[in-house]
Amino acid sequence: MRTIRLFSILDILRSRRGAVPAAMLAELMDVTERTIYRDMATLKAMGAPIRGEGGVGYVLERGYFLPPMQFDPDELDVILLGIRMVKARGDAAMREIAERVLGKLGAVLSEGDQSLNRPLLAVTKASSALGSEALTPLRDAIRKRFKVQLGYCDTQERVSGRLIRPLGLTAFESVWVLTAWCEMRSDFRNFRLDRIRAYEVTATRFPKEPGKEFQDYLKTL
Repeated sequence: MRTIRLFSILDILRSRRGAVPAAMLAELMDVTERTIYRDMATLKAMGAPIRGEGGVGYVLERGYFLPPMQFDPDELDVILLGIRMVKARGDAAMREIAERVLGKLGAVLSEGDQSLNRPLLAVTKASSALGSEALTPLRDAIRKRFKVQLGYCDTQERVSGRLIRPLGLTAFESVWVLTAWCEMRSDFRNFRLDRIRAYEVTATRFPKEPGKEFQDYLKTL
């Protein structure tokens, strides 16, 4: 019963833009305000990004939150292998994030089949220093939909300028590839990160347009 109430509180906070007073939550949940205070303490201890306090109100901050859960051995193998691939292929920022995720998993997993001590490794060839350096800014540009100015070197060692809409990143065996909509070619293009000689994330955002999104590119494959 309490578990259902905790999830219900999270749903209420997600649906409200402003702070929700404890009195309102107590009325909606048909419990006392003291019970709501205890529930909030529990949710915060679980990692829920809740801001506020009794007498003021509560707000669920933006972010990702997963309550404690159990994974079967195969599921845990897939999760850990994915994280270790990021550690092997990502830049410094992504490797640090992967370590944080492993730390959070380790804090909630039990021993035995739920342990992080599993015989799975991910070893790949690293990309060039410049390609690795560009990874985090490009991920941010994709997420925030900022256009990027590239200085790109082709197979003939000729460098050209491209204004692109960054759409997605793919990790291949030896390189990362950026899929983008090229404003000059008016078409999809793939750019190897190790061939990027210069990049600048502009302040210009690009809108969502049918036919110019990453999913549209995938349909062409």
